[in-house]
Amino acid sequence: MAAVKELLKAEADGTLSFGDYTLGSKTKLDGFEFQGDLYKVKTFSEITKLEKNGMFVYESVPGTAVENFRASEKEVSFLVSGEKDAQFTLGLEADSAYVVFMDEVNVGDMATNLSGKLSVSTELGADKSVKVKVVKK
Repeated sequence: MAAVKELLKAEADGTLSFGDYTLGSKTKLDGFEFQGDLYKVKTFSEITKLEKNGMFVYESVPGTAVENFRASEKEVSFLVSGEKDAQFTLGLEADSAYVVFMDEVNVGDMATNLSGKLSVSTELGADKSVKVKVVKK
């Protein structure tokens, strides 16, 4: 999967795609309007971060590309890719339990901390992307 060259774009299916892990220096796009909300993305080879209305949504180290990102009260799903293994953190409901699926495989139950953050590591590579789904219990 290729990086999202527009940095942040709305897809025809009502999802978002963002992130360009091929950039050598930090690049950002602010004030992107999507479904009545304002989004901001910062991305380059070392980190990708997405905010919605000034609130934390997604961060990966190193940088990644995310396609078809969809978030609801009960579920977050997306396709993530990058040049090497990455850890991503999602902003979810505080002190809650979730089930994490990667490529349709249940990798276990996880809980958010008091700030609502849930961190997951995944194996990525030049030609490998991972389908992620996080479902609230």
